[in-house]
Order: sequence, then structure tokens, then C-alpha cells
Amino acid sequence: MEKSQRLARLLKVQNQLKALHETQRAGHLRAAHEAEARASEVAARKDAPDSLAALFPELYERSIARAFQDRDHALSAAETEAAKIAVETARCRLLDRDRQIAFRQEERAREERDGLESVERMLGRAPDSK
Repeated sequence: MEKSQRLARLLKVQNQLKALHETQRAGHLRAAHEAEARASEVAARKDAPDSLAALFPELYERSIARAFQDRDHALSAAETEAAKIAVETARCRLLDRDRQIAFRQEERAREERDGLESVERMLGRAPDSK
């Protein structure tokens, strides 16, 4: 297997890894959005006229604080995944560049080999035609 083919296979794996990180980041962002919505919902229930917030204020506050904590944790995880995506993107670009270089070198070597074989055939036939 030629170098360009090996690099192409590696590039495919790197792209799959990048897609995995993108999916995980999207999941973390969705979780952050859900946590924020949960905090807003609890805060709205706390302020509702039929609320039990007067009887259990700590329960509502803890629930809101936990939701914001979950949101912050999810956003932090999403940032980590974004950094991983950036690394994988850079790796993909480098691999693609290396693959293109290897392909051009292999192409050049094939052309030189074909040219040399043509010259050898011509030189090999020249003495026979005399």
C-alpha cells in the first residue's frame, strides 16, 4: 500500500474522530440549554401565586443552583470538546496536505519510471533495427 493511500485511510479516521467530538459538543450544548430551561422553569414556579416557595424556599433555591451548576458543567465540557475539535481539524488539514504531497511524489515517480522504461525500450530496439 502506498503512502498516499495509508494517509487517506488515516485522514478518514481523523475525520470520524472529529465528527465524534462535534457530536459530543452538541450533546453538551443541548444539556446546558436543558439545564438553563430547568432553572428558568423552577424560578417561574417559585414566583407563581400557588407556589410552595414560602414553605420550602431552600428547596427551590437548591434546585435552581443545581440547574445552573449543571449548565456550567455542560458548557465547560462543550468548551473542552471545542478545543478537541480544533486539534482534530488541524490534524486533518496536516494529514490532507501530507497526503496530497505523497500523491504528487508517487505520481512523479510513476511518470519518471514510465519515461525510463520507454527510453529503455527505445534503446533496446535501436540496435535490432540496424
